[in-house]
Amino acid sequence: MKSYYVYILASITRCLYTGITNDLERRLVKHRSGHGSGFARRYRIQRLVYVEVFTNVREAIAREKQIKRWRRATKVRLIEAMNPTWKDLHPE
Repeated sequence: MKSYYVYILASITRCLYTGITNDLERRLVKHRSGHGSGFARRYRIQRLVYVEVFTNVREAIAREKQIKRWRRATKVRLIEAMNPTWKDLHPE
């Protein structure tokens, strides 16, 4: 069964980027090499601070859209509920 990941990346200054992928490893390599999104590259957003796994792509897309609509404070609460120290969940 295929997996889909909704993830949040953060910069050192805690600028946030929310995305979706079916290959988290490959996507993180792209972000960290500067070949991910232009926004993430511009603000050096590379640390994985939150991730959710789905088996249904439509549910994953809906969740990504939901998170993107949230205010920053709500995203911070989501991250800190799972990762209170904002550590990189996928260190190189």
